[in-house]
Amino acid sequence: MNKFRGAYVAIVTPFTKDGKVDEKGLKDLIEFQVKNGTHGIVPCGTTGESATLTHEEHHRVVELTVKTVKGRVPVLAGTGSNSTSESIELTRAAKAAGADGALMITPYYNKPTQEGLYQHFKAVAEAVDIPIILYNVPSRTSVNMLPETVARCAKIKNIVGVKEATADLNQISQVIRLCPKNFAVLSGDDFTCMATVAIGGAGVISVTSNVAPKDMAAMMDAALAGDFTKARKLHYKLFPLMGAMFIETNPTPAKTALALMGKIKNSAPRLPLYKMSEASTEKLSKVLADCGLL
Repeated sequence: MNKFRGAYVAIVTPFTKDGKVDEKGLKDLIEFQVKNGTHGIVPCGTTGESATLTHEEHHRVVELTVKTVKGRVPVLAGTGSNSTSESIELTRAAKAAGADGALMITPYYNKPTQEGLYQHFKAVAEAVDIPIILYNVPSRTSVNMLPETVARCAKIKNIVGVKEATADLNQISQVIRLCPKNFAVLSGDDFTCMATVAIGGAGVISVTSNVAPKDMAAMMDAALAGDFTKARKLHYKLFPLMGAMFIETNPTPAKTALALMGKIKNSAPRLPLYKMSEASTEKLSKVLADCGLL
């Protein structure tokens, strides 16, 4: 069975007041996640602000995550880039650090064709022998990786899954229909993750898990076990929180929530992202309080 199942947290990268990676803060967040039943950790994803980490910081965050996790759950390291050679370098570093797999975003800004996407992932998969999860998020990249392209990639032995963040159950159904049974289709959208599992998906890579790891993991456990009465109850419990995580650009709300909960000291993301407005912070605080997280 594919090990990439359940609720994986797209973990934030906390920074100190002077803008450096807060290593103690990150270790504490990882412990909070593992203790609360998260099924896996994803460092250096979009939520981890990979776009504004230097290569040295990127390597260090992955290395620190692997060392802190100590094999208790899988570590799926974000290693994608819009440059194939850079993606290979980041993926090699993740493998050397001991990551269990690599999460690779479709190249952004360049707008490759479907053939270009296939050749990009094929080149990385052939260069680095590590399990690879593709990551399709058209809202961020301006390119939609079509189900037929995902199915082509699924024939490459170490491409073992996809994070589908289109929130389009039609497209996700096509991916599941066209790919092998053990190919992990993970939701990249908290709102539709339970529905994704209902149609044959394997779980979620979640933003909301940053603040509510226990409930997200329990929802995925229930859905994967076919207990949709319990899963649905948890979905609607978490639904306001899922919305609050996207009041402003991710990961600003997640980092603000963690700071309000006393889990990190500094809520600020790196520029060009900016700290949350007072009005949004007020709305977020109310949702956190209503969910019993403050």
